[in-house]
Amino acid sequence: MVPYKNYFRNKKITVMGLGLLGRGLHDIKFLAECGAKLIVTDLKTKEQLKSSLLKLKKFKNVAYRLGGHKLEDFRNRDMIIKAAGVPLKSPFITEARKNNIPVEMSSALFARLSGIPIIGVTGTRGKSTVTHLIYHLLKTAKLKVLLGGNIKGISTLALLNKVKSGDIAVLELDSWQLQGFGGMKMSPHIAVFTNLLPDHQNYYENDMDRYFTDKANIFKFQTKKDFTIAGASIAGRIKTKGKKIIPKFLPSSWLIKLPGKHNRNNAALAIAAVKIFGLNDEIIKKGLRTFNGVPGRLELIREVRGIKFYNDTTATTPDATRIGLMALGKNNKLILIMGGSDKKLNMDSLLKIIPKYCKKIILLPGTGTDNLPAKFKNNCVSASTMKEAVREAVKISKQGDIVLLSPAFASFGLFKNEFDRGEKFNQLVRKLK
Repeated sequence: MVPYKNYFRNKKITVMGLGLLGRGLHDIKFLAECGAKLIVTDLKTKEQLKSSLLKLKKFKNVAYRLGGHKLEDFRNRDMIIKAAGVPLKSPFITEARKNNIPVEMSSALFARLSGIPIIGVTGTRGKSTVTHLIYHLLKTAKLKVLLGGNIKGISTLALLNKVKSGDIAVLELDSWQLQGFGGMKMSPHIAVFTNLLPDHQNYYENDMDRYFTDKANIFKFQTKKDFTIAGASIAGRIKTKGKKIIPKFLPSSWLIKLPGKHNRNNAALAIAAVKIFGLNDEIIKKGLRTFNGVPGRLELIREVRGIKFYNDTTATTPDATRIGLMALGKNNKLILIMGGSDKKLNMDSLLKIIPKYCKKIILLPGTGTDNLPAKFKNNCVSASTMKEAVREAVKISKQGDIVLLSPAFASFGLFKNEFDRGEKFNQLVRKLK
């Protein structure tokens, strides 16, 4: 392991992206504690970032440029750390590279400096569940394991404080974070690639090949000592020097708490990863029985008067919502709360199957909702807030029904982020009498 405190001490670092989810905040806190000389820059204003800024006010080695970026903050620096989602054509990143300044990302930097085995998990759908299940199974086997990557509130970089000999890190890696691995020409020791479905096409300008190219960094730089575990739908596109494993179906006798065939596929991927570390079937079965899933992913919040309320707020694509509908059944007992901000994705396959599964649709506002066909919206109920949506769902539903928040769109506009959207739903459901 690299002596990381010396690595960052007195380095002039620009951190591009503070945000509100906690990852940027804890990255900055960690770097400040290491003695780095920081400039933090974000498109959001001081007022918008108030909650994050309050937690950093004690640090005297942090300067802020908020409400926009400035080119001079990307010159004469030792390093730039960019947040996920910074545009590929950002003039500020271009400026840094023009000045030969290294552009790093938190998860990839951790992977390089920690020196411990990394299990990286990517894919359009299922990566959060697979990541958390791998972590849970390894913990069940009493192995020393760290969880990071695209996890709310966790700074992967700050995990360097916890790394010990013999540790394993499990990282959820979206396409943006994998840009950092590509920049370092590095891939995790074990790569898990769940699937590839249309997503983030507003960012990738409707180019699925560019989306795949970023995700492919998870296996692109592997050696013969490494492993790639691939879902059946994506396996043919994966070319790796490591050993490629395509898991078999989970035996029907093996029980998991999570609904849907897709979650049995997720479990098979996770099992293939942990078997590389020698876990036996009994430990794995125990782990499967005790895994409760990930918040905001077909999460059963409570049952009220025979009506079940599920939070699937992380279903930000039509494919994700379609899979959720299929997992919960097709007896026309679903009241679906959907709608939000447009991601430039084709909605046809979802709209086609909704009548088979749903008795009523409640639409939240947003640019994506605005673009839905008028014929479809004519059969829906509109709600201006989550409170109004839940109230309408309760009014419509009866014993045996399911109320499902599965938006099929991003959360921007009405909510801070998808987690804020889900938490508002949870709070309202928990207050129901």
